[in-house]
Amino acid sequence: MFQHILVPVDGSEVSHAVVNRACSFAREAGAWLTFYHAKPTYLPYGLAAEGGFDFAGANEAYRAAMDKKAETILDSAKQAASQAGLTFDAISTECDEPYEGIIAAAQDGACDLIFMASHGRHGVRALLLGSETQKVLTHCTIPVLVYR
Repeated sequence: MFQHILVPVDGSEVSHAVVNRACSFAREAGAWLTFYHAKPTYLPYGLAAEGGFDFAGANEAYRAAMDKKAETILDSAKQAASQAGLTFDAISTECDEPYEGIIAAAQDGACDLIFMASHGRHGVRALLLGSETQKVLTHCTIPVLVYR
């Protein structure tokens, strides 16, 4: 039924669990996986009493750190898929809102399912932090399987 599955990953424990379950699901479905990591956008200016400022080289240093973090997170997912004998790809993009990056990656990759984790936030934490999973469910036209 599903042939190409997007699996968003963020490096959390829940994310590791969803990678393992997505690998099992993909193996059973005969699908291939694309792992996706949303890198936060660099905010170029800090605020100080004197106004805005930007540290020389901060943009490059920030992007390099985010690229390294994304590589580490995606390498872990790729290792799990490789051990499961699956066909896979891994991508990351810089985006302001992770849910927008997830949806764009799924659309660009012609994915027919997004397999993602729910971090299970409840109450005030859910209201304050929001839920990327909920935002994907709200804004996406591609089926979404939520693993808890």
